[in-house]
Amino acid sequence: MGSLSIWHWMIVLLVVMVLFGGRGKISSLMGDFAQGIKAFKKGMAEDDKTAEAKPEPVKTIEPAAKAEAERRAESVRS
Repeated sequence: MGSLSIWHWMIVLLVVMVLFGGRGKISSLMGDFAQGIKAFKKGMAEDDKTAEAKPEPVKTIEPAAKAEAERRAESVRS
């Protein structure tokens, strides 16, 4: 009861081989994870650069042009 059978050891061995065996699966997985983090940081840095760029000046309607637009709107309504 207290000891592990041969099947328990086979399962443990299988799990160890899957995790640590064959071409460094864990190291390649961690490398992919690191590349993802670098890409995320690069994207965040690009967002900061675009936020720091000068915004376009606010466009306003001149009073004369506004009055002209109101007159046109009234003539269209009637």
